[in-house]
Amino acid sequence: MLKTAAWILGGLLALAAVVFVSQMVASETGEVVVLTTAGAESTPVETRLWVVDFEGSQYLRASEGSGWYGRLLAEPSVELARGEKYSAYIAVPSPDVRDAVNDLMLEKYGWRDVYIGWLVGDRDDAIPIRMDAR
Repeated sequence: MLKTAAWILGGLLALAAVVFVSQMVASETGEVVVLTTAGAESTPVETRLWVVDFEGSQYLRASEGSGWYGRLLAEPSVELARGEKYSAYIAVPSPDVRDAVNDLMLEKYGWRDVYIGWLVGDRDDAIPIRMDAR
């Protein structure tokens, strides 16, 4: 009985490790930008995210409960590093372009977008964030 429990526990830990590693591989491949938001006492907090271009603007995608999204709502002045270029922006939630941004994310990131969506939930409630230059 104890041996069976150890095998089950080992299998569950191995499965958790596979999911964690595969999630990291999926989320860190393709183009990844670094968003800097203001944390507690204006301490900079960096978050690695995917980005797409749509109608001349850059868009990120947030979920309602995400920490970086909450910080962005509290202080929309942010910085974004895309490649070697660092720029200052005002982050503007833009739910009216959700379908277009979701389609572009799927087109650009492919299986990774599907996999991460499967892990974190449906993208139908995702919040596109437009980056307006400051």
